[in-house]
Amino acid sequence: MNISFVNNILEENSSFEEKALRIFHFQYQNNKVYKSWCDTLHIDIAAIENILQIPFLPISFFKTHKIVCGDFAAETIFESSGTTQTINSKHFVKDISLYKKSFIKAFELFYGDIKSWCILALLPSYLERNNSSLVMMADELIKLSAHDESGFYLYEFDKLHTQLQDLEKRNEKTLLLGVTYALLDFAEAYPMHLKNTTVMETGGMKGRREELTRDRVHDILIRNLGVKEIHSEYGMTELLSQAYSKGDGRFVCPPWMKMLVRDEGDPLHIETFGKGVLNIIDLANVYSCSFIATDDVGIIYADNSFEVHGRLDLADIRGCSLLTI
Repeated sequence: MNISFVNNILEENSSFEEKALRIFHFQYQNNKVYKSWCDTLHIDIAAIENILQIPFLPISFFKTHKIVCGDFAAETIFESSGTTQTINSKHFVKDISLYKKSFIKAFELFYGDIKSWCILALLPSYLERNNSSLVMMADELIKLSAHDESGFYLYEFDKLHTQLQDLEKRNEKTLLLGVTYALLDFAEAYPMHLKNTTVMETGGMKGRREELTRDRVHDILIRNLGVKEIHSEYGMTELLSQAYSKGDGRFVCPPWMKMLVRDEGDPLHIETFGKGVLNIIDLANVYSCSFIATDDVGIIYADNSFEVHGRLDLADIRGCSLLTI
């Protein structure tokens, strides 16, 4: 694909649909797995004229196949978390600079200049394993924050508590980014009243705590940390982009990412808004697959914001058995 086009994927001055259709044809021609999936569905490629007609690849394929365009030596391989009984997703990344450009631009779009933040990352389960895209994002944001106190925390709750108290006394603008179960553990062990700190959860109990609804999680964190709202980040191993919620439970995508909704009973019936199972278009994922059918159930509103309400039952039983390559 033309290098100048790739470099401009994240810019806002051209049509999302035009770029999405161009990437679709590139990936159909160059991604063997995606092409086989489209052909298995008997899709008439020449008849596709808008994004609602584009086939979406089941996200489970990242567990069973190498999802790449062409043949390249990956700069890094992101891997999802899991247990010894599960198969982890793998995302082969050709150009790590595109991922960095995506998350930096998105963060600044929603939260302004990174240098204005002190960033504290409470991500124990991610730090305990290799190849986490979330850890890479947090590490880069910490470096760009240029703040001496920015950094990672494993299980040092006492140290984190002391650091937050000190930052609060100095009225420092702080972001506490954490995996959900660790934030809950910290908030229950060290209740505080934070005035200058934005608390952002990344989702995930990782088998460490009882699964709770997002509303329940936010209620606990708001009560124990004394903040007005809890922000959230929506991302995954298979993507190179993230959406953010600033506390109302509704996520908003950056301009190069879009959510669509499919009918659970008819996965080829796709709409721009309504209730159903979420599909994602991630234009930054140009060398992998930009069109992913997730297992997340939710609702997309007319203003393109969306909520995530849970996951499909038996989410690991999917269509990948239809594809044998």
